Amino acid sequence: MATRTPQQTAGISLRRTKAEDMQAVVALDATIVDRPRQFYFQRRLKAALDQTELHVQFSAEQDGRIVGFIKARRLKGEFGHAEPALRLETIAVAPGEQGQGVGRALLSRLEDEAKRMGVAAIRTSASWREHTIMQFFDRAGFEFAHNLVLDCPTKLNRVTAHERDNILAPAHVTGFSATEVDYSALAANDFDALAQDRFGVRALEPGDFADIVRIDQRVSGHRREDYIRELFDEAMTDSAVRVSLVACVDGIAAGFVMARTDFGDYGRAQPVAVLDTIGVDPDYAHRGVGHALLSQLFVNLAALRVERVETMVTREDFGLLGFFYDAGFGQSQRLSFDKRVA
Repeated sequence: MATRTPQQTAGISLRRTKAEDMQAVVALDATIVDRPRQFYFQRRLKAALDQTELHVQFSAEQDGRIVGFIKARRLKGEFGHAEPALRLETIAVAPGEQGQGVGRALLSRLEDEAKRMGVAAIRTSASWREHTIMQFFDRAGFEFAHNLVLDCPTKLNRVTAHERDNILAPAHVTGFSATEVDYSALAANDFDALAQDRFGVRALEPGDFADIVRIDQRVSGHRREDYIRELFDEAMTDSAVRVSLVACVDGIAAGFVMARTDFGDYGRAQPVAVLDTIGVDPDYAHRGVGHALLSQLFVNLAALRVERVETMVTREDFGLLGFFYDAGFGQSQRLSFDKRVA
């Protein structure tokens, strides 16, 4: 007996999300998260239509009605990853259609697209308390990723505290080898220096691109010009999304941080800032540059009423983990998942 493929489930047709689907998608999402997220979906759909090589969005239609959708974005280097992947941002199925294979059909279509794009993995995250999506990921073949999700409330960060209050990481984390990447651990009196504006921390400017590429290459060991260009262009054209900063010492760019405000990824209803990448030129290590960048980032985000900052760190990256622990980050209630597709 022939088996039904996911795309054939219950007479569902799968297609790329179109501009005219916006209201139906927002309405469907509102039935799940209990509030409309018009701005979030407008921004994401516009990005998908403008940058088809980076954004993937599909809708499930039945009898002329949108009964589900899925959104993903191509990763080129976020969180230190070198391997291309798709980040699954949102998947939703109308309450009356759940359990009928709509979500599996959407995910299967996304996997096919990932293979076509030459992408080997799909990554995502979710709160451990979201039992329904956890069960869905389990049945779909997702596994725990090698990343830790860290977060920190903007008002409770420790980057402006006294130095002795910032030894948060356990000994096996803080005692990393000098050959690992240095994200500017604090030297004596660095917190006092921050209060005196020792470094010039400012918003990203058009002329900073070459410096960001240079610093990122020195930190990561790879020249990730395309990835930095994508973040840089978004920072220059969409200030409502990007919150990116540069630190200068004697007029020379010594470090940078790139973050974005997130008003809806993974079903979150409250705004969160996601820190994609941070780098300090090794020539300026141990001078508090990284902490100065985070300090200003938290100030800017608090002014935008963003209450939490989130990032991901590979479990083995003890240097970066120690840096974030020192600044007040801790393990999030969210878990990171991967699924191999190739």
